[in-house]
Amino acid sequence: MKALVYHGPRDVRIDNVPDAKIEQPTDVLVKITTTNICGSDLHMYEGRTNVEQGKVLGHENLGRVIEVGKAVVRVKVGDMVCLPFNISCGFCRNCERGFTGFCLTLNPGVAGAAYGYADMGPFQGGQAEYLRVPYGDFNCLILPEDAQDKEADYVMLSDIFPTGYESTELAGVRPGETVVVYGAGPVGLMAAYSAYIKGASKVMVVDRLPDRLKLVEAMGAIPIDDSKASPVEQIMALTDGTGADRGCECVGYQAHDSEGQEQPNLTMNNLVKSVRPTAGIGVIGVFVPEDPKASGELQKKGQIAFDLGLFFSKGLQMGSGQANVKKYNRYLCNLIHEGKAKPSFLVSHQLSLPEAPEAYQRFDARERGWTKVLLKPAA
Repeated sequence: MKALVYHGPRDVRIDNVPDAKIEQPTDVLVKITTTNICGSDLHMYEGRTNVEQGKVLGHENLGRVIEVGKAVVRVKVGDMVCLPFNISCGFCRNCERGFTGFCLTLNPGVAGAAYGYADMGPFQGGQAEYLRVPYGDFNCLILPEDAQDKEADYVMLSDIFPTGYESTELAGVRPGETVVVYGAGPVGLMAAYSAYIKGASKVMVVDRLPDRLKLVEAMGAIPIDDSKASPVEQIMALTDGTGADRGCECVGYQAHDSEGQEQPNLTMNNLVKSVRPTAGIGVIGVFVPEDPKASGELQKKGQIAFDLGLFFSKGLQMGSGQANVKKYNRYLCNLIHEGKAKPSFLVSHQLSLPEAPEAYQRFDARERGWTKVLLKPAA
């Protein structure tokens, strides 16, 4: 089969690789019809992880079931399914409590497994023609009959829609509250979108890329351009000097200042300054235990200079970690099916699989207009 394969920093290619196949009785085999390029794929693309050469990338996947293992009873051949980027067993201590992003079974020694991602197990990704899905009965979200018509919406259930939603859960967003989101990439946009779904009265989103800020404005949120003035000062002005009730960090360890310099603690510390005392913060942007190729000594060890004193003195609360997609994907699916949510508003490109290497290059360069890329292996 053809697949997008990692060969080294900024070197991904479409190669012929062994076909994905049923390996265990609980497996499901899916023909991929849509697979997305995620912002976190760029960490690997840029060589900032220890992902091995030869890895098939892609963890945002949707397709049609073409074969099931002998132990699969719920999922049927022909079903259209969306796959959470977390691969989970459903029966370990963490999965039983809903923490499917921290499964203890699939990636022994590490809490959590995923398709096509560094340190997340041996599993190949779905930027390919076919994908093996372990524990298919548990991991497959069977989609409604409008799956093909709304495929660009439903594929967002694999990662960014539930991930953005979980950032609002971690922050504790309640109806009527004000929310600030740092980062208007796909996850940040979904966090802002989710805040409105949960009844937020005002949502402010910090970024500096014009195309992203236009999408912020289009959804009814307030765009804050941090290249023009201090984002903290702008947020304070919009909240009568009190700060936002809740905050979401959707950037992660590769945050950059307005001059283009990498500053891993930038959004975290700005967020602490941007929320009111006793507020809640949800950190869903990726931070890593170590970053050997970083420029600073703290960053190399996965550490940042964090304003803990201010965090403590304001009595803030913080939640963090990989999103537990299955905790939310069925409910968010219902919103899409009933026409109450349309997360595909942020899609800028739908391309064939052979176009993926160029798409990676242009998305990584943050070229104007490249906000979310969907790949179509079956095209």
